[in-house]
Amino acid sequence: MELDSHAEDLASDLGVDKEEVKADLKNLVEYSVPIDEAKGSLRRKYGDGSSAGSSTPSARNLGDVTPDDGSVTVTGVVLTAGERSIRYQGDDQVIVEGRLADETGVIDYTAWEDFGLSPGETITAGNAGVREWDGEPELNLGESTSLSFVDESLDVDYEIGGDAQLAELQTGDRAVSIEVSVLECERRTIDGRDGETEILSGVFGDESGRLPFTNWDPAPEIEDGGPVRIENAYVQEFRGVPEVNVSAFSTVSALEREVDVGADATTMEIGDAVRTGGIYDVEIVGNLIAVRDGSGLIQRCPECYRVIQKGQCRTHGDVDGVDDLRVKAILDDGTGTVTVVLDDDLTEDVYDGTLEDALEQAREAMDQEVVADTIRERIVGREYRVRGHLSVDDYGANLDAETLEESADDPTTRARAFLEEFGADAEATEVDL
Repeated sequence: MELDSHAEDLASDLGVDKEEVKADLKNLVEYSVPIDEAKGSLRRKYGDGSSAGSSTPSARNLGDVTPDDGSVTVTGVVLTAGERSIRYQGDDQVIVEGRLADETGVIDYTAWEDFGLSPGETITAGNAGVREWDGEPELNLGESTSLSFVDESLDVDYEIGGDAQLAELQTGDRAVSIEVSVLECERRTIDGRDGETEILSGVFGDESGRLPFTNWDPAPEIEDGGPVRIENAYVQEFRGVPEVNVSAFSTVSALEREVDVGADATTMEIGDAVRTGGIYDVEIVGNLIAVRDGSGLIQRCPECYRVIQKGQCRTHGDVDGVDDLRVKAILDDGTGTVTVVLDDDLTEDVYDGTLEDALEQAREAMDQEVVADTIRERIVGREYRVRGHLSVDDYGANLDAETLEESADDPTTRARAFLEEFGADAEATEVDL
């Protein structure tokens, strides 16, 4: 049912102005309140003490809950429970987030009331709202939810608690616990929701890999750069990759032991890497088939450092551009393509010259594009091994490269392995290899 229809029904039942009800309902829904719970809230606001819905919520196994369920009654074990502060209808509100499990599956939840949830407890939640979040159902436990604790615990095949390694974390995870080394850390001042705010940002590492982080309430243990244990962190997407968020509700403690950090990145085919939707540290191998426009000698805005065109910055208008070097190249391995972006240092490596060399070449040729042409001649058609951070958006897949090396792999060996994978007779086709 459309929001307009919900508002019309409510206005008719309550005898109030439809537009006023619609505005209130839209505001609640925009803050992710389930529609049934939002309607119940408005019924209470306008003087109708009835519940959010007239029908009794049906009992569901967690594995059977779908986004189409308006409200359900479920029983499950609390795997994780972590507090976080959000801005709701202009005010700060503390919510509890985590995961529930039963014998049939797991589901994320958000508790808008203080139910006293703790990992390991078994609960029954009646009239729990259901919404869709990132394509999956999520339970909303609110004012209209009746919650009770069950003495007999369920036997579930899921680990209680949020301990995880960095490589296991995905965007949307909440109430997770990690033990990591602080590889990079800087204190920055940003324009936050309450004005200027100091944060820490950098990179965490463990045996499984690396991920960027933001610490919203700077913890001395993180800023000191030692190994730390962090409890009740959550994961959000930032610039197309998962990022660990450490809040004021997180617990940060120094570790006495060292945390080893894996030196190797995850090696993937391009197609598989793109399908992840974004991965922080990945290595791919492919043929560099083209150098895109906007490569070579470029100019950047001195204020925001974005690339400018004809002296124009999209944010700051007319500016005196700062010269720089960059390459945007297409890498293809047969399973997919990705745009590899090289910074100034890597661009100098493939150009085999400095920024000053590039400026001199452009002056002599009276053509800025001559620098990109030189780079194109040197790298197109070669096979490279690239390590960096992959992001995927509506404009395609981009890999911000940290390293770029010409591949030393034997193409005949890889071709034979490819044929064997698909059941071809490598010996019969060897003459073709």
